[in-house]
Amino acid sequence: MAKINLREMSINQSGTIVAVKVGGELGRRIREMGLVPGTDITIKQRAPLNDPVALRVMGGTLTLRNNEADHIEVEIK
Repeated sequence: MAKINLREMSINQSGTIVAVKVGGELGRRIREMGLVPGTDITIKQRAPLNDPVALRVMGGTLTLRNNEADHIEVEIK
């Protein structure tokens, strides 16, 4: 399976988070939102300029800015 950054995913594309490659406050915030390795996600929408991105996680919807999505590695299904 291919591994890409969450930012590179297309609308309606699904995958599983493999790694969160940032520490500190940003890494903690991402993990607190439930974006941890092993979590399944689906890209639902993108804003007109592709930032932010809306994703479906554990039955809910989250939005991330591209600079946050750059730190999340996903394995495509």
